Amino acid sequence: MGAAELAKRQLTLTTHRIYALPLVVLMPHSACNCRCVMCDIWMANRNKRELSREDLAPHLPSIRRLGAKHVVLSGGEALMHSNLWTLCDLLREAGVARITLLSTGLLLERRAAEVARWCDEVTVSLDGSREVHDRVRNIPNAYDRLAAGVRALKALAPDFRITARSVIQQQNYTDLPNIIEAAKALGLDQVSFLGVDVSSSAFNRPEGWPPERVAAVALTSADAMRFGQIVEETIARYPDEFASGFVAENPNRLRRLPRYFMALNGEGDFPENTCNAPWVSTVIEADGTVRPCFFHRSLGNIRDRPLDEILNGREAMAFRRGLDVRRDPICQKCVCTLYMSPRAQ
Repeated sequence: MGAAELAKRQLTLTTHRIYALPLVVLMPHSACNCRCVMCDIWMANRNKRELSREDLAPHLPSIRRLGAKHVVLSGGEALMHSNLWTLCDLLREAGVARITLLSTGLLLERRAAEVARWCDEVTVSLDGSREVHDRVRNIPNAYDRLAAGVRALKALAPDFRITARSVIQQQNYTDLPNIIEAAKALGLDQVSFLGVDVSSSAFNRPEGWPPERVAAVALTSADAMRFGQIVEETIARYPDEFASGFVAENPNRLRRLPRYFMALNGEGDFPENTCNAPWVSTVIEADGTVRPCFFHRSLGNIRDRPLDEILNGREAMAFRRGLDVRRDPICQKCVCTLYMSPRAQ
């Protein structure tokens, strides 16, 4: 990273005005092809929305000015977009050097050649060994379709990086070591873990979840205690996988997950989060809504104003200036934090 870029990032963190935006999370399509027990995105599939070329093109100057180099295609399922590769072409034109696709994996085999051409890496959802994964996803043969997609991508590009993200919740927490084994069997390059979000209004639940929905996916106190034991057994069983980074979290980071579930049950504090997502990234949803991260309120809409004007508007700057990540109730319970050092590439 050059001295000028480093100075911009440091200036952003001290002034709360965005001078450099390393990461943009783009949600091209609002619908999803899974019916996961821990997510309600699929419930709005009839009202699907997507970002068009006409939506994105006016914001290429903003993306260039802010120096965005990495775009994550999130969702919903981005591969359901009617013309995703047109958006990728625009992003490359704007100077984006790295495109990461987040995917359920169900369409990877069919789209393997296009994914290999337009994306630099893929992160798939992996929620357990075969039977557990299929049950969590509520889709028949979801695991086998994911496996076929990984094989197709690796056959086209053996060095193409494919990682997995696993959301831990009531139906799969006992499967933790089997998830690592599944990631190895699938030929993935890495696997990471995060706790299920049951507190926010994200993932198509603007009013949040009622207690019965929370109870269906969150761990009870007894579950959390058992999960703590499983975590320790997993750490002892897979020293090489932790040491090599195949498991993305180090042992202490993984130990935070049982503590998170204990805190949900009112037993102890939530693990302290370190996050600077609102200063180094932004989320653009399929309807054009701009957020500082997945979980905080909207800052505006790209169909109304240029992206850089939204991010550096009075409301957005006031939000960042007033945000104390360690004390904000949304941040305290956040399961998907991001910390990017000013010196990070």
